[in-house]
Amino acid sequence: MSTDVLIAGAGPAGAIAATVLARAGARVLVLDRARFPRQKLCGDTLNPGALALLERLGLHAATGGSLPLSGMIVTGTDGVRVEGRYGGVCGEAIGRREFDAALVMAAAGAGAQIEQGVLVQGAAVDTSGHAPRVTGVVVQRQDGRQAHLNASIVIAADGRYSRVARSLGLSRSSASPRRWAIGAYFYGVAGVTSFGEMHVRDTHYIGVAPLPNELTNACVVTANPGRRQPDDLLLSALRGDSELRSRFADARLASRTICLGPLGVDAAAAGAHGLLLAGDASGFVDPMTGDGLRFAMRGAELAAHEALHGLEHGVESAHVRLLAARRREFAAKWRFNRTMRWLVGCPGAVRAAGYGAAVLPQMLRHAIRYAGDVHAA
Repeated sequence: MSTDVLIAGAGPAGAIAATVLARAGARVLVLDRARFPRQKLCGDTLNPGALALLERLGLHAATGGSLPLSGMIVTGTDGVRVEGRYGGVCGEAIGRREFDAALVMAAAGAGAQIEQGVLVQGAAVDTSGHAPRVTGVVVQRQDGRQAHLNASIVIAADGRYSRVARSLGLSRSSASPRRWAIGAYFYGVAGVTSFGEMHVRDTHYIGVAPLPNELTNACVVTANPGRRQPDDLLLSALRGDSELRSRFADARLASRTICLGPLGVDAAAAGAHGLLLAGDASGFVDPMTGDGLRFAMRGAELAAHEALHGLEHGVESAHVRLLAARRREFAAKWRFNRTMRWLVGCPGAVRAAGYGAAVLPQMLRHAIRYAGDVHAA
């Protein structure tokens, strides 16, 4: 059977794109190097906008067993603390291990073919015409054999270090800011509520989120991890923080500690002739604002729609249309996120924002609702 759309990556972006395409009758093949369920370093939260998208696509069942999130608590220096409720809507907390596996099952149920344990090494390009065109991907199977798999159009949803995008020079690590995330799951964290938490400090920030089964996700994002072991760095940040010290005093690690970085990824385009980018492959946003999954899933939906249009009318300009659609959808939120990234990277700005939040906490509450994509819900 020939393939209409080949998707590299079966995370939320790849699975969402596959579901939309398969429901529309396209012949879809999804490849991923992992086998699901698999662990993934993430904040493990879905904001109200992400949940609204899943509801609209009929995929809310993928969040089964999750915990409701009422909003976010943000703390800063000098004792600043603001509680921001989403108001009338909720987010949800669910481990990526369960959530991603459920989305893969939904894609398979829609008719997409899923192949796990297959490493996509890069794009296959035909240079015989007047312009290069992506015609498929080069893969390495578990037995070490290489193969070329062809498709009418390829969607690269293979993560922030996308082998497909980088093989064509379409993405690169950001020069600034360069940050690393170090995170793990814990048992026995005190004072956990129905709120996600963001603790912004001069040199780093710490995210804390409740999860089902009495687990807590804790992650520190820093510009300078040094040569310290991940366990030592994470525990030192948690137990050395005035806000969190007592809460993590008796906590126990429930997983290995994962270090990921540098985080920032810039994408030069939304794809190329025969190729569309989705998810983190199309540009990785700083996790501080907690809206990465909505970016990934909505961007994947846009890519799927452009792929369907390309299958019917020609794929030559599908990536150009996708870039325009992404700008219409995300431009304002990109500006907001850039501002937040600058803010947490500047100690003086962090302190100034803390003073402002103490005097006018409603401004920060509004920012929390905007970061949560409450307007989209």
